[in-house]
Amino acid sequence: MKPFAVTEGVYQVGGPELTAPDDCCIYLVDLGKPMLVDTGAGSGVQKLLANLEQIGYSPRDISLIVLTHCHIDHVGGVPYLKEKYGLPVAIHDLDAQAVEEGDSRRTAASWYGVSLEPISIKFRLSGKEGVLEGGTSPLRWLHTPGHTPGSISLLIDNGLYRILFGQDIHGPFYNSFGSNLDDWEASMRRLLEESADILCEGHFGIIQPASEVRRYIEDYLRNYGRL
Repeated sequence: MKPFAVTEGVYQVGGPELTAPDDCCIYLVDLGKPMLVDTGAGSGVQKLLANLEQIGYSPRDISLIVLTHCHIDHVGGVPYLKEKYGLPVAIHDLDAQAVEEGDSRRTAASWYGVSLEPISIKFRLSGKEGVLEGGTSPLRWLHTPGHTPGSISLLIDNGLYRILFGQDIHGPFYNSFGSNLDDWEASMRRLLEESADILCEGHFGIIQPASEVRRYIEDYLRNYGRL
């Protein structure tokens, strides 16, 4: 499978069929200021770089890596990208400590039988929401806890569609992650209010149109007895 354009300014450049089996779905957002949404578990980082090159990008073009939460399958590629290219990283404050300490439990590295070296964070996102300068349109981040305490979701509008990056909104939920189903329910209801046209999910790829995005989120609310 090759990297592909989801819509104007949004590409899927990584995932189980694109980089490595343990990777989350990895997205490139470029509305004038390229940003990478998550990095995979690390073993597929060379393939990730090749995929970026295939769609016309150098890793040095990336202005920021935005981590949607602290788990290894989303953050494992960061050490190489930081060391090799000096790319800055942003993550919510409530998940930052886990990656800065290389906590094998909270980052789920122990699940994968690997270790995560501590990662220094340049930008700690705090509060309930904010904006990352993205070029012609800002990249909004929303604090959407539940899967982990510091999980965030991202939203952009490329002039054609409202695109939601809702990594791992499906869970799973474990005490070792700091999961909280009440927080998750509130987060999902908040995302439904955004009425996104396209959902770029963390492990299940691209979901569209808006009616399918709504159904996807509502189905999980039903599955967990929250709707």
